[in-house]
Amino acid sequence: MTSKIAVLPAQVADQIAAGEVVERPASVVKELVENALDAGARAVRVAIEDGGRTLIRVSDDGEGMSRADAELALSRHATSKIRSAADLIGVATFGFRGEALPAIASVARCDLETSPDGRTGCRLRVVGGKVESVEDAVRQRGTTVTVRALFFNTPARRKFLRAQATETRAVVDAVTLLALTRPDVAFTLSSDDRVLLDAPPAAAPIDRVAALWSRAFADTLLPMAHREGPLQVAGFAQRPAQAKPAGRKAHVFVHGRRFSSSRATPWTSTCTLPSSRSASATGSSSSGWSRRRCGGRSRPSPPP
Repeated sequence: MTSKIAVLPAQVADQIAAGEVVERPASVVKELVENALDAGARAVRVAIEDGGRTLIRVSDDGEGMSRADAELALSRHATSKIRSAADLIGVATFGFRGEALPAIASVARCDLETSPDGRTGCRLRVVGGKVESVEDAVRQRGTTVTVRALFFNTPARRKFLRAQATETRAVVDAVTLLALTRPDVAFTLSSDDRVLLDAPPAAAPIDRVAALWSRAFADTLLPMAHREGPLQVAGFAQRPAQAKPAGRKAHVFVHGRRFSSSRATPWTSTCTLPSSRSASATGSSSSGWSRRRCGGRSRPSPPP
């Protein structure tokens, strides 16, 4: 009698796993930028084409990888962050370096170029989850991941991607939210060779808000701070009279990760935990973000 139960091929399992990590181009950007931040990057550069369908490239100047580590990073369940289940308690990073890479690589054509010291480096080419080549490369310290033809081998998922403008806006929002949590890191984002976001390192969180959403908006925010026991929250809130009354949203960050809840307060906020015992927050009463042109750049802007 023929068995009805079978173990899925590794490639099929990877594509299913990718569905849990990669929903759209913005998901890829988020995972790759988080990897860059976990690697200690001081500058992150993101470039996309056609809303991320055709090309996504994330480059950083963080801790690169050796050839052996780069190959392992493309394997499922490979990580540099933990060694046992006990290590899961108190993980202070965005995730495990490499956990998203095999999922992304299984549904795209990917190049991974990395160097741990600026002298030795390697380039891996992966198509649909299969490593096609590994070769030496010369580059500065850091890592660049290039993702082409996202969902080329899963046409049903590619069909459900939205219009280019919509996907581009989702990428801008993803990078903007990550840039808010790390004002010490420089972020740039370009789409089809047009700069959408350029945020140099900021001396203070309010300066990062100004770089992302204009100085005029930053000037409407009031500082706030509260400490209770080992926890501290500090940041900014917008004056109620200057907030748009309808369609308000909440953006909350804990340990630098976005936290969403239907019970969140009806004002836009940003909360980060730079350490396990402290937190900072930036908030504003506002409606959903709109898009506007500013000096040739298109960026998210707060409500009037």
